[in-house]
Amino acid sequence: MGKSIEKDQWVWVIVQDPGGNEHFLGQVDKQEDVSFILTFLKKDDAIDCLNILTLEKGKKYEVQGIMFEDLVSEAVSNDFKVYILNASGEILERINP
Repeated sequence: MGKSIEKDQWVWVIVQDPGGNEHFLGQVDKQEDVSFILTFLKKDDAIDCLNILTLEKGKKYEVQGIMFEDLVSEAVSNDFKVYILNASGEILERINP
């Protein structure tokens, strides 16, 4: 798990197409050649970051809470890393589950 995150802690993610073909919003770190899920410790940080991201037109996005251990399980099964970001989109921690 992350250095600063407990496995049973709630974290916040951005979900694309909630209620339909929903999935976590991911990005690619081109310097590291790594796909990662944008993850936040505070809901307000996720909302603030959502407002500054360039998103696909016509898609719906929603901030949702998830238990960290469940997120890590999903990330591992889909070959993603988990990056903890702040409201400005800066990476605070890189987690390689």
